[in-house]
Amino acid sequence: MTSTLSPSALRAALHGTSLVLTPLDEGFVAAHQIRPGGVDAVPDAVVRPTDAAGVARAVRFAADHGLELAVRSGGHSALGRGRRPGALVLDVRGLDDVQVDRAARRATAGGGVTAGAYTAATTQHGLITPFGDAGTVGVAGITLGGGVGFLSRRLGMTIDSLHSARVVTADGQVRTASAQEHPDLFWALRGGGGNFGVVTELTFDTHEIGTVVGGPLILPATPTTVAGVVATLRQAPRELTAIVMVMVAPPVPFLPEEAHGRLVVMVNLCWSGGVDDADAALAPLRALGEQAGGIIADLVAPGPYIGLLEGPDGPPMAMHNRSFYADDVDEAAAADILDALGSSTAMMRVVQLRVLGGAVADVPTGATAYAHRDAPITGVVAAAEPTAEAVAEHVDWVADVADRVRRGRHGAYANFVMDGDPTLLAQAYPGDTGRRLAEAKATYDPTNLFRSNLNVLPAGHD
Repeated sequence: MTSTLSPSALRAALHGTSLVLTPLDEGFVAAHQIRPGGVDAVPDAVVRPTDAAGVARAVRFAADHGLELAVRSGGHSALGRGRRPGALVLDVRGLDDVQVDRAARRATAGGGVTAGAYTAATTQHGLITPFGDAGTVGVAGITLGGGVGFLSRRLGMTIDSLHSARVVTADGQVRTASAQEHPDLFWALRGGGGNFGVVTELTFDTHEIGTVVGGPLILPATPTTVAGVVATLRQAPRELTAIVMVMVAPPVPFLPEEAHGRLVVMVNLCWSGGVDDADAALAPLRALGEQAGGIIADLVAPGPYIGLLEGPDGPPMAMHNRSFYADDVDEAAAADILDALGSSTAMMRVVQLRVLGGAVADVPTGATAYAHRDAPITGVVAAAEPTAEAVAEHVDWVADVADRVRRGRHGAYANFVMDGDPTLLAQAYPGDTGRRLAEAKATYDPTNLFRSNLNVLPAGHD
């Protein structure tokens, strides 16, 4: 049973190592806000540590007092407020230092660093680590779930560049996890989510990536176009990765007004090969647009990789989503997607497709806790509205579309299960992966203190 938090006892236990904000304190409302809208769970307190010692004291306090503990880094997950009102939120955004060792080609980031801040620091040295597609996401959160982004087919997932991590486990101890130290914990952290502790520091291998060619290519939405884009990306060189958004075109300045409100295919591209080779690599995608009646907009251009990491656009909205994997998206599946998007009344609705393979599939399935190395495509169906009540009307639609696209293939990508839906646990961590994670959980968090996540129960837990 969850206990009642005493702010005075909390402040005393932290010995001044952390800022503590409660509902009576100025700045509390801003402190507990997260990016997803429509989340009404208000915590009892937000703790902002300045170092690992402060994190450890907060973890011990939560464990000793039976409190629900929610951990927040970038604030992109609805679970950053906890599952229910009254949680203690441990906000690690104060751990925001980035150190780059150019000679070793490694960089170390605090647990509260965002992908944008990290990339800005490493880019100064001509180095990068692959993250996702948003600069505002926390590097700790995206890494723990796997990390799929604009360089995945060339460099692998974010977890494939993780060298080591410093973690405060449920007993309040600070541990280093790497291939040499606590290798079972290191394995679990690479895809197993926030089930095992609070990451205070991550050290990554970096890669030399100079100018990339990227940006959105917007094409007319037809079954042939959607299926053709997927087929082209599956056959493309590893240097080409794209995030494909099949969606209703928003009224944004870079789209012609006649496209607003129409179904389009927005192909967000990253070509990391030679700049002079980009046009040839992208020619099949551009040809699909011409064959469908003409490219709507082509904003693909050379530039730095960091330019592809966009921040949130517009006010937060309530969202419901469903992750899926698929073996293919042929014209029949593409037609289903377009029919479903056309029939929905959601203010914003999208089917996102990410073609994998390449370096993602090079890593053996059992090498990390990410269990879907062989999946050629991952994606998410999402509907968004201004309020949670409005988006609730689209829950069944989201599930139905995801099931139609996956066509019998099971699986869920943990980073896209933002509400921690327990029905998707076995899909994210099937078979031996789930068993090994439960064993690691029993070792490092036997009481399931870290449960505000896609929660893995400790082995032997009733």
